[in-house]
Amino acid sequence: MRVGSDLKAICKKCGDVWHVVIALADRQIAKVECRQCGARHRYRGVKGEIGAVRGKPAARATSSRTRSGKEKQVVGADESRPRRDFRMSDTYEVGDRLLHASFGEGVVQEVAAPAKIVVLFDVGLKTLVHGRRGK
Repeated sequence: MRVGSDLKAICKKCGDVWHVVIALADRQIAKVECRQCGARHRYRGVKGEIGAVRGKPAARATSSRTRSGKEKQVVGADESRPRRDFRMSDTYEVGDRLLHASFGEGVVQEVAAPAKIVVLFDVGLKTLVHGRRGK
């Protein structure tokens, strides 16, 4: 499972089961968002489903190995801010969720330079230009 993946989970607010993963902790699903009512909560799997385990409380970050083999923190989505469509003219901060036309939903991991951000998508890390104003 990856952030942005669809899965079945139980929503206590509306009772629906279709959700999207919004946070992982130690490669376990930590938080999900209900596709029906938009509620965000800890993962509660559907009984009898593969991987239907009670999730741990969500962590803000998990670790992963980089190409050099060093540990690097993976930043979780800041759920207090809405997901935004990616535009090169907009500026982003660490933790922002964005929707890219080619790569799908991602989370900003770092501001690499004044005009560049590193975003974690399902396909991996991508460096994107941001804050570019039209002339």
